[in-house]
Amino acid sequence: MDTAATLDAVAEELAEARRVLFITGAGISADSGLPTYRGVGGLYEEDLTAEGFSIEEALSGPMLRQHPQITWKYLAQIERTCRDARPNRAHQVIADLERRGTAVTVFTQNIDGLHRQAGSSDVIEIHGRLHHLHCTRCSYETEVDSFSDLELPPACPRCNALVRPRVVLFGESLPQMEMEQLLRTLDAGPDMVFSIGTSSLFPYVAEPVLWASEQGITTVEINPGTTPVSPFADHRITQGAAATLEALWQRLR
Repeated sequence: MDTAATLDAVAEELAEARRVLFITGAGISADSGLPTYRGVGGLYEEDLTAEGFSIEEALSGPMLRQHPQITWKYLAQIERTCRDARPNRAHQVIADLERRGTAVTVFTQNIDGLHRQAGSSDVIEIHGRLHHLHCTRCSYETEVDSFSDLELPPACPRCNALVRPRVVLFGESLPQMEMEQLLRTLDAGPDMVFSIGTSSLFPYVAEPVLWASEQGITTVEINPGTTPVSPFADHRITQGAAATLEALWQRLR
């Protein structure tokens, strides 16, 4: 089936769907000017950081505890990249579907907050949100627009302990509340499950697609490359997220 025919088929099912789950990764934000994590044009293409660590080590929970200045250095790099980004057409179409009356849930690996900026209300940010800061000792928390005015690593204004973003670093557990929210979404029975712009390497990202396939729920993958969930997708569209979702929206209209 060619791309146009696949888009027609997906749009036809999407028009009838009452509940839709969108699983999104870094690729959905590419048209907002944000680089993917690794790969050609990725934010971290070098093997090691200037300090001699892998980026996974630098952005890990143990590193934050032992050498917070290193972790915060690379958190600040990511934040500078994300700071002025705005939702692109992919984020907007997903939000438009919700406004159209579809029950939409977004399960995203991204920490850029662009789904919420676009207007999606049911967003499960499994890796957290970069601009949401909290104290590692007391109950202090705040939302900031940027890290530009922060002294790094920042100290809590109440107790002087380390402040950190509410994100999941390497080696840390996933937030239980968000995982439970995903399970409730699956229990409710989505009519379609989309995987968009994610390499699907983490089990908790791939498993909802595999589960949907086993249940006979329509699965759609939008990704220029092949991933572990590609064999389980009923429909595969190997082009960018923004162009694909805009094409689907035009067909729905």
